[in-house]
Amino acid sequence: MIPYVLLAIVVLAAVARAASRRRVERAVAARLPLGTDGIIPGAGPIDLPVPGARDAVLLIHGFGDSPDTLRFLAADLHARGLPVYAPLLPGHGRTLEAFRTSAGGSWLNAARDAYANAASRYERVGVVGLSMGGALAVLVAADQPQVAAVALLAPYIIPPRSLRWVARGATAAGLVMPYVGRGASNPRSIRDPEERAHSLGYGASTPRLLAELEALATEARGALGRVRAPTLYVQSREDNRLTQAAAEATFAAIGAPVKRLEWVTGSGHVITVDYARGRVGELVTSWMAGYLRAGSSAELRS
Repeated sequence: MIPYVLLAIVVLAAVARAASRRRVERAVAARLPLGTDGIIPGAGPIDLPVPGARDAVLLIHGFGDSPDTLRFLAADLHARGLPVYAPLLPGHGRTLEAFRTSAGGSWLNAARDAYANAASRYERVGVVGLSMGGALAVLVAADQPQVAAVALLAPYIIPPRSLRWVARGATAAGLVMPYVGRGASNPRSIRDPEERAHSLGYGASTPRLLAELEALATEARGALGRVRAPTLYVQSREDNRLTQAAAEATFAAIGAPVKRLEWVTGSGHVITVDYARGRVGELVTSWMAGYLRAGSSAELRS
């Protein structure tokens, strides 16, 4: 009798899990329908060239998001005469199912390929990363000493303890919980209601993907000391995902002889589209324009 009861429990759990997965996937698909190219409209790569330019900036978006979160910053940089490219990472900006089957290695390879492509066309390339994109930017800069400048925007390098616990139990958690999140933006991540409503982020992840995110963060922590390019670090004091202590520890571990930590206020984690986006744009464009155009003769600032 007991084996039949256990079998019934397993079957019911599997049915409930499948129903939960379909519910979240339908919610995301309804909120973020695909375009004819298979990409959510507005979530595609950003490519803003400047004819004759010798320097460029690579922008890398965050986990479960898209280059759309970098559109204001891209416009600011381009207005200063800098070409900008922000690739769409694998599994992002498409469907939740596509995201579910992607992995950290493919995201990192895409960031490295994007940098290699930019470096083949421009004399100097700066790298900017938001959230998980900050971890990817660290790994790119650590392996490519010719990176001219770096800007880390609320980089996911020392994530919250809750993420570490989920990552450690990802296999077990995935058996009962197909997705973490309901497919909607966290109101604390983007405080500006208009931008939050505009968000093209999935708002959901699998436990396995959170483990992939934690693995990237761990790898980036180990690479911080090898970053030598002038590095700007920007984070909101009200960041709902990263503590101020984590930011200060990350900043202290950066090996660049020239580095600067800047705080903004009134925003959540996604500072490039939230209320502080103007200040973030000023800080990043000034940093990139100064170090890219000055090249190796840039005045040292800290």
